[in-house]
Amino acid sequence: QCIFIFSDNLLGISWVDSSWIPILNNGSVLDYFSERSNPFYDRTCNNEVVKMQRMTLDHLNQMVGVEYILLHAQEPILFIIRKQQRQSPTQVMPLADYYIIAGVIYQAPDLGSVINSRVLTAVHGIQSAFEEAMSYCRYHPSKGYWWHFKDEEEREKTKPKAKKKEEPSSIFQRQRVDALLLDLRQKFPPRFVQQKPGEKPVPVDQIKKEPEPVPEAVKTEDKETVKNAQSAGAKGPPEKRMRLQ
Repeated sequence: QCIFIFSDNLLGISWVDSSWIPILNNGSVLDYFSERSNPFYDRTCNNEVVKMQRMTLDHLNQMVGVEYILLHAQEPILFIIRKQQRQSPTQVMPLADYYIIAGVIYQAPDLGSVINSRVLTAVHGIQSAFEEAMSYCRYHPSKGYWWHFKDEEEREKTKPKAKKKEEPSSIFQRQRVDALLLDLRQKFPPRFVQQKPGEKPVPVDQIKKEPEPVPEAVKTEDKETVKNAQSAGAKGPPEKRMRLQ
């Protein structure tokens, strides 16, 4: 049974054949690696030539070209296989390393890939930090620059707000406000009046005005009351007169 995880970059793929896992050892690990379904194996290598001609792996030292060797073994968990370019029986140039952990084959990253990945990770972190810092930056022409953090908003919301004491208004303020309200009332008289609280406002035109008393009638009534009072004072009470008689 074979499991494939495909990707454009060989550093991001792995390969495993579960049927080989129980029998993996120093002698069978190269045969396992040379399976045709293994994407890491180059079929044009010298190992394939030796395998087709049924020769031993010792003949690899006498050949020139690409070959695979077992570099390190820690049975039954870890095996490291190296791909190298042989130029002479004593001179080789490493091309890539592959490690097998519990039967799963991975390609070891080269130094350039490791540095590139670390640099990209660091740059991404720095860029994210700058973007987050810029989101807290505020500017106003009168205040300048300052920092506005979300934590401060949450703390201000959770803090109990202290009630500000309202200062009493001065006499000048009250008189000035009353004068302004009176001026506005004269310029813009109300069109609706609410006679009692809770009632619907009524247009001013529909309100019935009580007839005011005629000034002359009021004056005559006042004169009559004054005359009666004077006459009563001159004559005196009727009971006293009866007693004097």
